[in-house]
Amino acid sequence: MNGLSASPLRNLASVLGFVLAIVVLATGAYMRAGWSFEDALYMVILTIFTVGYGEVRPISTHYLHIVTMGTIVLGCGGMILVTGAMVQVFTGSQIRQLLGINRVRSDIDKLKDHVIVCGFGRIGLMLAKDLAAGGAAFVILERGDKRFAEAMEMGYLCLQGDATDEAALIAAGVRRARVLATVLPDDAANVFITLSARSLNHGLKIIARGEAPSTESKLIQAGAAQVVLPTHIGAERIAEMILYPETARFIRGSERMRDFEKVLRDLGMQMEMVFAAENSAAANVTVEELERRGKGAFFVVQIDRQTGETITRPPASTMIGAGDGLLVVGRTGGALSALMSAPAPRPPAGRTTD
Repeated sequence: MNGLSASPLRNLASVLGFVLAIVVLATGAYMRAGWSFEDALYMVILTIFTVGYGEVRPISTHYLHIVTMGTIVLGCGGMILVTGAMVQVFTGSQIRQLLGINRVRSDIDKLKDHVIVCGFGRIGLMLAKDLAAGGAAFVILERGDKRFAEAMEMGYLCLQGDATDEAALIAAGVRRARVLATVLPDDAANVFITLSARSLNHGLKIIARGEAPSTESKLIQAGAAQVVLPTHIGAERIAEMILYPETARFIRGSERMRDFEKVLRDLGMQMEMVFAAENSAAANVTVEELERRGKGAFFVVQIDRQTGETITRPPASTMIGAGDGLLVVGRTGGALSALMSAPAPRPPAGRTTD
């Protein structure tokens, strides 16, 4: 707890302790005069809270006069101090909250070419961690109180608001942002956010999450540059582990390979497993020919044959068979996937193949 918040709380605790001590001492003083504990405590409570009821017993002796006057002065004064300390605590909390909001907004106003993450759920959390590890500037938009508090505790720049509201997107700096990732588990909300963000910034790159495969086309039409289907990716990953267990372990089975993948991401590259579809342009060609067709966008580092054979660092003359799995490193997986599934080129008219 920092000093700004600890000092008012310490003051309140000290004042409450003082009032409690007055209650105990005054109650004991009345009991010394022969009063019962119940009457003594009742008299003290009436006095320090200045309720104004009649006296429980007659205050007829010099001793009782002194005890009562002391209880009035010290008890009432203590309650005034308690009220002041409570006001200080609540006012200080509001001021700190206001200062925190203003600081966050000021930091966001300074950002340019940043990333906006809509939603701080499971995927949003992983995305924020990776962005932070990569040194990217980003803002999180989260509506829920609990997740918003979690993001703030983790030190992320976060705004509490509904990403489907254009005002919230504007507050997050959507007009100056480079990328917006909407990763809510609600397809309709992601489509609406994509539409709103695209209307506010035509040059913005939007990456959207989709739950149902049928949502992908809607998100593309709404303006998303890329659509991520977590369930589809998960299914591909499981299939990869079943069909090519050795490669799956090679990619993510060691800390060294995870570090290597991070370095690749920092360089704008990625490592992935692709498959040469039957009758595609990638089947029945050499590694050299495939890389030539890719125009330097990727290179092959491993081939997994359907027979179970694994060829690491395959020579340029190695032939790729239909259904082979290729572990590649490249700048763009989209172009590579398209090449792997594209039909084989037809020979020119009037010519025959061997």
